[in-house]
Amino acid sequence: MAREFSRTQRVADQLQRELAQLIQFQVKDPRMGMVTVSAVKISKDLSYADVYVTVLPIGDQDEAECIKASVDVLNNAAGFLRHELATLIKLRILPHLRFHYDESVERGRRIHSLIEKAYQREQQDSDNEE
Repeated sequence: MAREFSRTQRVADQLQRELAQLIQFQVKDPRMGMVTVSAVKISKDLSYADVYVTVLPIGDQDEAECIKASVDVLNNAAGFLRHELATLIKLRILPHLRFHYDESVERGRRIHSLIEKAYQREQQDSDNEE
């Protein structure tokens, strides 16, 4: 039996694909790092879309400043991106875009490093006992 996806999920997936293309090719701002659209969550009434992005700093940019600047640039370009999306996606009402930094990747990296440290400590303790 095929899995059924809700309309909001299908619209969110389409928005994610189109936004990734638009941000890569249309948004030209030197303050922005390399931006990846990691997830899009849409409200039930399709009025708002929360777009989660990850940012990789380019060159000698500070990571925290680059993240803040990139999210600010994207929030300022939300109207332009919404207009461009309206030409690509045929919806009666296109959701308002709100951009957020996706901290799940950084959180996963931190958890992975903690697990690695615990594993190495356990290996050292078992070597010392022998």
